[in-house]
Amino acid sequence: MSTAPPEDFGFDSPFDRAGTGSSKWARAGAPGVIAMGLADMDLPGPPAVAAALRSRAAHRAYGYTVCDPAGRALVARWYRERHDVEVDPDWVLLLPCGPRTALRLLLETVRPQAPVLFPTPEWGGFAQICRAAGVAHRELALTVTGDGYRLPEAGQLPRPASALLLSSPHNPSARVWPGAAVRGLAAWAARCGALLVSDEVHGDLTHPGRHHPVAVTTAHPWDRRHVVSLNSIGKTFNCSGIPSAFALVPDPALRARFTDTLAGFGLWEGGLLEQTVQEAALRAGGPWLDALLAHLAAARARLTERLGPAVRSAPQASYLLWLDAAALGLPPEGARRALLERCGLEASDGAEFGTGGRGSLRLNYALPGPVLDEVLERLDRL
Repeated sequence: MSTAPPEDFGFDSPFDRAGTGSSKWARAGAPGVIAMGLADMDLPGPPAVAAALRSRAAHRAYGYTVCDPAGRALVARWYRERHDVEVDPDWVLLLPCGPRTALRLLLETVRPQAPVLFPTPEWGGFAQICRAAGVAHRELALTVTGDGYRLPEAGQLPRPASALLLSSPHNPSARVWPGAAVRGLAAWAARCGALLVSDEVHGDLTHPGRHHPVAVTTAHPWDRRHVVSLNSIGKTFNCSGIPSAFALVPDPALRARFTDTLAGFGLWEGGLLEQTVQEAALRAGGPWLDALLAHLAAARARLTERLGPAVRSAPQASYLLWLDAAALGLPPEGARRALLERCGLEASDGAEFGTGGRGSLRLNYALPGPVLDEVLERLDRL
């Protein structure tokens, strides 16, 4: 019995984003520089998404839309099939905004009185959002062991606290947090009346052989009302330019308050393009995602082998590589500029990820095969 060859999605072919208004490439600056800074893939997205957008655009009525409640069941099915966990469709809020906006509105909903906690190094958006909301916040230094970063244990967390924000998998190191550690943080949140908010936008990009702990299902059932998981198809399916997200909120009272907050800002569940793209991705994007994960795992292996001890924490998900600037022979202060000047590679400065990120660089390796070949050649200039 013959087996059909895997579908070719063009990950090893040149892919030009010129003329698309890409902020990632605009930030890279000079011609000839390879953009590896922002968390945005330089790979063609799922054909099913492109087909759905063409089909919807052909109907020339683009007015207000209602939320399709079937979308909640579709999200639940996605979690069942991709993560082997049961998400109650009633927990799902289908948001017409990106995860960053969703988190900001969630803080508006809970109105924190005590400080908000988050690790360092960590995605810099947490600090920006807390400052914009006028919320006191505190960084918690992550420790590093032989296998990468470790989350703080519940007994190490300061009190009082109103919330703990977490990127899971970790951004910038792409570490998949152990389920037991996430469960312990959920229990801590329940004990002190806080909220664990798990930003899981890289969770569907967990590499083969790894399992992503979805916070709301990893937590003990009696702790779940103190947990919110945020996710989006944006990172997974390379469509962040059409902002959307879904929030998993097991607590019905918090879910109702969150919905009221959204309405107060003129936002309601659904959205014309958001629903079109999300439905297509979750229904038909699986084969594309499987091929993408194989491509990313191969790229990760090539880069980590080349960079060796400069890799601070072995990546287990997504397309991010967290590097020690000094181990690359770069000055800890000004490493981003030095890498740009020596190799023509643009990265994210570790200082953008809090005090724990100083002296580090983050590289995005979601690149076509020929571009990755060029990156490896340029790294020989170090």
